Amino acid sequence: MTAANLQLPPSTHPFAEIIHRLEAGGAMLPDTPENLMQIICIYKAYAVPMDFYWRDLLYIAEREFLNPLPFFKYFLPDEYLDRQNSYAGDQSELRVWRGGGDAHPELRAFMKRGETGSLPRLLHHLWHDRINMEFAEACMRAMLWHRGMGGGFDPYLDTDEYRQNCDRAIWAYFKGNPAMLGLYKLYPEAFYEQCRQLSYYSNLGLFWEVMAPVFFEMYDQYKDGTIASVPDAMNFLFNGIFAVASRPIYHEVKIGDEVFELVPRSKGFNWLSDAALPYVEAVFYRTNPFRGTKSYNAQADQIPHEQADFHYGILYADPLPIGSAGIPPTLLMQDMLHFLPDELRAYYDGYGRRDRDLLVQIGITFQRSMYCVTSAVIQALRQATCYPLDDPDPEHRLKNRQFFEQQLDRFRRPEARLLHIQSLDYR
Repeated sequence: MTAANLQLPPSTHPFAEIIHRLEAGGAMLPDTPENLMQIICIYKAYAVPMDFYWRDLLYIAEREFLNPLPFFKYFLPDEYLDRQNSYAGDQSELRVWRGGGDAHPELRAFMKRGETGSLPRLLHHLWHDRINMEFAEACMRAMLWHRGMGGGFDPYLDTDEYRQNCDRAIWAYFKGNPAMLGLYKLYPEAFYEQCRQLSYYSNLGLFWEVMAPVFFEMYDQYKDGTIASVPDAMNFLFNGIFAVASRPIYHEVKIGDEVFELVPRSKGFNWLSDAALPYVEAVFYRTNPFRGTKSYNAQADQIPHEQADFHYGILYADPLPIGSAGIPPTLLMQDMLHFLPDELRAYYDGYGRRDRDLLVQIGITFQRSMYCVTSAVIQALRQATCYPLDDPDPEHRLKNRQFFEQQLDRFRRPEARLLHIQSLDYR
């Protein structure tokens, strides 16, 4: 415990030890070499499929748009595989990762061979031997469903200005298609709602465009020895949040040679307030229960009456592979399986049932890593709304403690895995 903390009485919160750790600049996840190796390696395993997710999300938002039969929306064209990440490569204005800006080499290799070898792309798709974009879409729908999480992006989607932007794009997209234009005249709100969903495709794609190079760089710095502890990892994320906080969030649709701005860059929506914080709230904490695990029948009373009380995100998930994109994110676990660094795969070989429960092990490691990310978000919110950790004013430190206690109150639910991740026996 630091000298600054000694000037306050010990916290009486049920998670007092963790609160003291946060006050000392640590994370909710204990600082052990084993934890560090697990989270950094899973970040890398996550970043490779994420490099596909963000590209395909933007492709759907920008090019597929209102295609009524989007059978090939997961067939990412070379244009988007070659698209330069804004935060990697020599051309980037704000370089986060030292690597290249186009699709990651491991991603390209997997797209060619999958698990079944070199087959036509359609066969890989039909055999489900591919990156599971259904997971990315489930995250997007969680953000769309849990609307109103702060920022100006979401309220803008209900404005007359947004509807006018949509109207211009819809007329251009369905030009020469009287059947679809007739449906649009009859049911305009249905088309606007589809546009709102596509704007969230763009929102999440732009969010993950940042996170993929962040995770790649964290793995490289771990291998270099620059990141040598869990607090180092959390601080890299913490500093990264503020470095990219003002990056633009927008939605543009490309129809022919013309670009239509549904959410213009000029509106000034930014990465932190309009993408990152809504994502953490909707996906880490809330999401929604996968059908079959909970009844949606109101009389069954198995899910909360209030949307704000939903607690089905990865921070609460029971890591059993039930084949869903909800709780737990099994499709993501399957995607990460293909890109595990050697040291993490060797670690799994020493525990559990080796390959027979590999998805469960990946899910638990991913859960640990997301508690580290959430710690960085909490520290960033504390920095933005309260006071520095080394502030000499006792009243200010008390405000910080109250903030941490309020944040950790969300983990008092029995489903929360905060206490589980304190032990390495949680496997």
